[in-house]
Amino acid sequence: MIELLGPDELRRAQASGAFVGDVLRRMRERTKVGTNLLEIDEWVAQAIADAGAVSCYVDYAPSFGRGPFRHVICTSVNDAVLHGLPHDYALRDGDLLSLDFAASLDGIVTDSAISFIVGDTIDEADARMIETTQRALTSGIEAAVPGARIGDISRAIGTVLSDVGYPINTEFGGHGVGSTMHQDPHIPNSGRPGRGYKLRPGLLLALEPWVMADTAVLVTDPDGWTLRSATGARTAHSEHTIAITDDGPVVLTAQ
Repeated sequence: MIELLGPDELRRAQASGAFVGDVLRRMRERTKVGTNLLEIDEWVAQAIADAGAVSCYVDYAPSFGRGPFRHVICTSVNDAVLHGLPHDYALRDGDLLSLDFAASLDGIVTDSAISFIVGDTIDEADARMIETTQRALTSGIEAAVPGARIGDISRAIGTVLSDVGYPINTEFGGHGVGSTMHQDPHIPNSGRPGRGYKLRPGLLLALEPWVMADTAVLVTDPDGWTLRSATGARTAHSEHTIAITDDGPVVLTAQ
């Protein structure tokens, strides 16, 4: 399903995106060495309740996961890159943490992710990988103009990632959002320009460049959810929800 939102729905999407972006900003500020992943999950659950929003994750049970997710945010640490299931783990100095959060507010879903290094020990390779996914995200957003095609976004993202030398996995990528979290079109992080769905005003897209330092192969944890690099290499993930408008792309989930 591909939804095109009207003016009232786009106004609600702006409010939803502001909420999601603000939650991630606050989680980054609160997360310190010693913070437990389950604490982050609790903080986000409280923020959802305070805003009158609805979690997109608690009852989520897609074919690639094992049963309902039962948490409100994905917390992926170090070699984990996607769908990290919160568990009893206290963050350490130098951990690379990715937080992925989607929620519905007033009937509209927005989705965003950030990666950052916890504490004071900054590994230059980790910092460069995070910065590269952010640049790839910016490049993808700039390509998301009315009349362009999904392949143009994929090419823009993939060019930034591959130019730095990161292998690219296209199994998981960006996607449409709207009244539900995962919609068509799928937006791989590499692709051919001029191909795929033509972008139209009213379309909401979640763009999410993610990489693993030295592999494109994922493995799944015994928890049935957390996806890790097959080599144990570090990973990074950046994501924004954008709205396609007559004037170009608008970022809804800015932090």
